[in-house]
This record gives sequence, C-alpha cells and structure tokens, in this order.
Amino acid sequence: MARGRGGFIGQDGLNAPDSPTAVSATAGDAQATVAFTAPTDVGGSAITGFRAQSNTGVGISGSSSPITVTGLSNGTSYTFNVWAINAFGYSAPSDASTGVSPVATEPNRAIVLQLLTSGYSATNSINYFDISSTGNASDFGDLRGTAYENEGAASSTTRAITAYGLFDNSRSNVIDYVTIASTGNSQDFGDLTVVRSSGSGGSNDTRALFFGGQDGSGRSNVIDYVTIASTGNALDFGDMTVAIRYNAGCQSPTRALNGGGYTAGAASKRAIDYVTIASTGNAADFGDLISGHARYPGSASSNTRGLWFGGAPSNSNVIQYVTISSTGDAADFGDLIAVDTGMCGTSSSTRAVMISGLYTSNSIQYVTIASTGNATAFGDLTSSYIGYLGGATSGSHGGLS
Repeated sequence: MARGRGGFIGQDGLNAPDSPTAVSATAGDAQATVAFTAPTDVGGSAITGFRAQSNTGVGISGSSSPITVTGLSNGTSYTFNVWAINAFGYSAPSDASTGVSPVATEPNRAIVLQLLTSGYSATNSINYFDISSTGNASDFGDLRGTAYENEGAASSTTRAITAYGLFDNSRSNVIDYVTIASTGNSQDFGDLTVVRSSGSGGSNDTRALFFGGQDGSGRSNVIDYVTIASTGNALDFGDMTVAIRYNAGCQSPTRALNGGGYTAGAASKRAIDYVTIASTGNAADFGDLISGHARYPGSASSNTRGLWFGGAPSNSNVIQYVTISSTGDAADFGDLIAVDTGMCGTSSSTRAVMISGLYTSNSIQYVTIASTGNATAFGDLTSSYIGYLGGATSGSHGGLS
C-alpha cells in the first residue's frame, strides 16, 4: 500500500493505492504521451483515475494509461510522475520518467508559387499539396500579379515568400508572402535591393536569401536577405562567386547552396556556391554539378542532402546530389521519369518533390532523399502548366529540420 513508499496525498494512507510503475514519456507537438503500469495493490477501494504531471507542474488526469499531457513548450525537456487515485486519496508519486522534449509536428504542405501556362503566358496561380502523400495539387489562391522567371521562393514553417521576377511582364523587385497553413491570395512583403528576375531562393526558419538573377545590365551576383517573420525590404547579404541567372538552390538549417544557371555568354555554370545563413558575407566555392546538366535545373533538399534535377544544355533526366555539410562535386542520384528542364522543387525532411518543367506539362514526381534511385509519379498540378523556373517551397524543407 501507499504507506510503503510514503508521500500519499489524502486522508487515509493505509487505504490509498500503491504508486504506478514503469513510467515512460513520448514527445509530441507541445505535448507528451505518458505511459505507465497501474499498481496491483489498489488500497481500500478501486482506483478511480490517474494523474500524470510534468516536473514543471503541468498535469492532466485520466482513467488509464497512457495520458497525454498538453500545454508544454516545444524544445523544453520534461520528466513526468504519475499518481494513482482512489476514494481515499492519491498514491505516492511514481518514479520520474526519463526526460523528453516536445517538437513541432512537421508541416508537410508544399506551395507552388509561379508557373507558365502553355504558350509561355504568365499566370498568377498558386497550387499546394501534401508532400507526405501522393495525389493532385489543389488551388491555394493567386499572386497579386502575373509572374514568371521568378527570383525564387523560400519559407519558414509558417510563411512562404517569393520574389516575383518578371511581374506583369516587367522585371521586378516585388516580394510577396502567404501563410502556408491557410489558403488565399498573396500579400506584399517588401522589395529586393535590386530589380531583377530569374534567380533562386533559400532559407532556414528565420532568414530567406535570394541569389543572383538577371538585372537591367545583365546577370547579377547579388545576394539579398529578409527576416521571414516580419515584413520589409531586403538587405544586402553579400555576393556570389560569379554573376548568374536561371540558378537553383538547396539549404540546411545552417547553409544555403546555389548552383547551376547561365554565366556571361550563355555558358553553363557548373559551380556550386555556399553561404552560412545566420551570418552575412560573400559566397564560397562548394564544388561542381555534373557536366551538361547545369542550366535551368530544379532543386530540393533535406537537412543533409541537396538535390538538383533536370537541366540543359543536354536536356536531361539526371538527378544529382551533394552532402550539404561538406564540400565537393555532385554525384548521380538517379533519373527523372522523363527528360526535362526549367523545373522547380521542394521537400520535406524525407522526400524531394519535382515539379513540371518545359517538357512534362503539369506533372509532379518524387524521390526519397536519403536513398538513391529513380523518380516516381506523385500527381498533377491543377492545370497544364509549362514550368520555367517557377517557385516552390514548403513548411518542412531542409532548412527547417
């Protein structure tokens, strides 16, 4: 009975139950699920319930194991004790569980922000889909203007932003945003430091970066950044190793990589640049993409691997990858379903999704990032688009997890 352990809460320790045993906790999103074994000695009357409580005093009562304790803070470590309850009071507390830290549930929604229709007419359509499943995309809303040859897309876990590129058929410095978990039209965020199009984006959960592109005098080496949670104009981050357009980028929570595109004279840029997102400064050389597949590539990443796919001048079905935390040349990953170029892409922590380019209409395909192998069909966009470096991002890409 409870008097054997001491510490009961109630009027009659002789008749209170013994303590629960084998207490364990499993972390969730701002919560933890606490499992335990009920005592065999229930005291002077049947057990009427249990209480699971954190070391910080947050507790929930329940009728049996497990009990989910809500109202916790993600990223904070908690231990848990459990009490058995009957008509005579509470048992002594159980031994504490080992510590667990709640984490936010991965938001798997992908947002496709900019595409071309057949005939190279610009559209303002925004699509979305769930990366963790397969199936066709749905309509999210509209951009504020028609747009293509974008400057890239980036996101935190909650907000997706894009720099328009060619906005209503004029080169632009416009930045817009949407809230990933909702649907609706985009809103004004601010402006880039330089009017330009045809660059790329990357981010962690705090900062979004925009790389290169085509400005009024030619290709740009400018890297801009913004703080995603706020709104306002971009600030100068530094310079790329060379002026470039039609490039594509990958990211981890600490690094942003950028590769491919056109340099001066329409030559392909095989080189991959990288920067540390939390600081500012010029990019450094990372390695090279596979020869022949460096113009108009798409890209996606987990927090460990960056992938580029498709591309020209040899219109390609090649998927290639690098390990983001190291440096070095890209290696072969597998093949797209069909030859394509001018694609865009994004990811969850486990999947890369690759979105239609110039030759595959409205198709979406995917691979498992941690392995290697060929792409599998995912579904279709809402209309028959022809991609031309459109923007895609998600609330779970490699910069966020």
